[in-house]
Order: sequence, then structure tokens, then C-alpha cells
Amino acid sequence: MLRFSWSARSHVGLVRPDNEDSGFAGPYLLLVADGVGGAAAGEVASASTAYVAASLAMADPDRDPLELLGEAVARAHDLLRAGIRDDPDRDGMATTLTAIAGHDDRFGLVHVGDSRGYLLRDGELTRLTADHTLVQQLVDDGQITAEEARRHPYRSMVLRSLDGAHEPAPDLVRLDLREGDRLLLCSDGLSDLVDQEQIARLLATADLDAALGVLVEEALRAGGRDNVTCVGGDVVDAPRLRPDGSLVGAVSRLENQVDPAAVRLPSPA
Repeated sequence: MLRFSWSARSHVGLVRPDNEDSGFAGPYLLLVADGVGGAAAGEVASASTAYVAASLAMADPDRDPLELLGEAVARAHDLLRAGIRDDPDRDGMATTLTAIAGHDDRFGLVHVGDSRGYLLRDGELTRLTADHTLVQQLVDDGQITAEEARRHPYRSMVLRSLDGAHEPAPDLVRLDLREGDRLLLCSDGLSDLVDQEQIARLLATADLDAALGVLVEEALRAGGRDNVTCVGGDVVDAPRLRPDGSLVGAVSRLENQVDPAAVRLPSPA
């Protein structure tokens, strides 16, 4: 069966005191969530969202990936709304979400915000996501160039996110993946500092974990002004694995969850 061989790296960066990024990587799900809100608990937003999606994927990996990812968005939205209701100091917290789920011939992507998804196939890097940001809208409208967008003072202004207050509007896309493909999901702590040509070159490093390591190091070398999270998956034809995975960043800390019992996994037989 086709599934992921995975790796994940997250670093707080060189400027920010805390890591508000969350990542998950496993045989049937890859995910990055970048929390925003600072003192308003961006780490809670990203960790809770990543936890919901990972729990749903582990509970039912054979489910249609777009149905699973759509439910993850809806349940994360409800969980964040409850978290704000229970603690008004969290008002303003939000997160991006970029995730790929599935196996065999069924894969799907969900995307909201400005984290990114890339596909490396036969040495060519393709971007799978479009930033939901003000500067991307300006680029699309022809008002600024892509290079100007990298230096724009409002480059971090996200127009879509999961915040528990507004109905989410994610992109949901089916993907046609094949053996040998390499996927990268990353927070803007990487993509803001390392251009696509560099990402393509470094991601081609034979060992996936080593590739993610050099990508994170390159972002730190470029200033590390934000948290940096890279989640990768090689599409392999290999035996089925028990649904499991690796947690990195804010989601690895239980205290960042709005409600650790929000998603219950089935009891083992």
C-alpha cells in the first residue's frame, strides 16, 4: 500500500521566546499548524487543532481523506470557540492548518492560512497551496510582485485562519500522489526566509530527516525570526502500519490543549 515514511522538525527560532507551531507526521497524516495571537494563546490554537486532526486520523485512517480533514476543521473550530468561552484571555487566538491525509490511491489536502505544502517529484518542486494573505491577494491582483511580497510590511497579515470566531473557509483538494513523491509542509518561519529554489535543492537531500534538518538550519542561518516547523513525508509502497506518529512543537505539550479529552480514540480490542 502507498503511505508515508515520515519525519518532523520544529525549532523555536532565534527571536521568539515560545514555539507556537505544531506539527504531526505519521503513516497516514502530515500536518503543520502555525498559531497566532501571542499572549492570546497561539500555541493553544495550533496544538488543539493539530491534536484534533491527528486523533481523527489515528482513529479512522481508512476514512475518505477529504471527509476526515473537513471534520477536523469543523471540530477544531468548535474546540477553539469553547476554549475562548472558557477563558476570555484567549480571545484572538488563531492558527493556520495545512495537512495531507490518506493512503493507497486516496489522498487529500486541507489548507487555511499561510503555512505551505510542497511536492517534490522527479527533482521538480511544485507548490500545492496558495497563501491566504493580504500580500498574496495583492500579487494575484497584479499590484505587487512575488519578490516585493517577501519584503512587504504586511506580509504576515493572514486573511483566513481557524480562530473559533469565524466560520472556517479551508481549501480542500484531492491529490494524485505516487511512489517516490516527497512532500513538505512548513510554517512561514521557513518559507519567509528560504526561497523556493533553495527549498527544492535542500529537500532533495536523500535522507528525509537530514533534509528537514538542513532546511531548519537554513532558516536559522537566515535570521530565524520566527518559529520554524518542517514536516515531511516520502510516499512509499510498504506494509500497513499501526496509526501513530511524531508530535513536534506546541502540540507535544499537554498543557497547550484546550481539552485533551475532546477527541476520544476507540478502545483497543
